[in-house]
Amino acid sequence: MMEKKEKEYTMLHFLADIPNLCSLAGLLCSFLGVYFAIRGQFHYALVGILWAVVFDWLDGMVAKRMKDRDDKHRAVGVQLDSLIDIVSFGVFPAVFLLSFGEFKPAFIPGAFLIVGGAALRLGYFNVFGMIDKHTYRGLALDNNVLLLALIFLLERLIPRGVYAAVLYAVLMALLALNLAPIRTYKFGGKWFYALLGYVVVMTACYVFLL
Repeated sequence: MMEKKEKEYTMLHFLADIPNLCSLAGLLCSFLGVYFAIRGQFHYALVGILWAVVFDWLDGMVAKRMKDRDDKHRAVGVQLDSLIDIVSFGVFPAVFLLSFGEFKPAFIPGAFLIVGGAALRLGYFNVFGMIDKHTYRGLALDNNVLLLALIFLLERLIPRGVYAAVLYAVLMALLALNLAPIRTYKFGGKWFYALLGYVVVMTACYVFLL
C-alpha cells in the first residue's frame, strides 16, 4: 500500500492566517521604528516600536482563540514570531542606542550586547519555554522597549551627552535582567487593554505633545 504523501504548502500560503498577519504588521512597525531611529527621529521610532509590542501580544491572543487553526500554521507562526522578536527587541534597541550615541565607537559594544543577549534569550526560550503558563525566567524582552519609551520622556530635561550615558546604562541593566535567573510574571489576557491604553497615551505624547 502506497504511503499518503504529505501535503506541501507554499510560503505565501501562510499569509492566509490572521495571527501571522498580525505578526507581520508588528514587523512593519519595528521596521519603521528602526528607520526613524537611524534618521534621528526618536519620538517616531518609539511610537513604531510601541505598536510592534501591541501586535506581538495580539497575534498570540488571536491564535489562542482560533480553534480550527491547523498545526502547520501554528508551527510557522511560532517561528515567525520568534524571528520578528529579534528585530523588535534586539535590533531596534541596538540601533536606537547607536543612533542616539551618534554612532560613536563606544556605543558599539553595548549595541552588540543588546542584539546578542536578545538572540540568546529567544534561543533559550524556544528550547525551554516558560517555567509555567504565568512565569518567565528573566525579564521578557518587550518590557525593555516599554520602559525605554517611558524613560525617554526625560530626554528633553537632561543634556544629550549625559542622557546618552544614562540610556546606555539603563539598557545594559535591562539586558542583565533579561538574562538573569529570576522569575517574572507573564502579562496577558486583560492586561492587553492596559498595554493598549499605555501605547495610545504614549503615542499621543510623542506625536502631538512633544
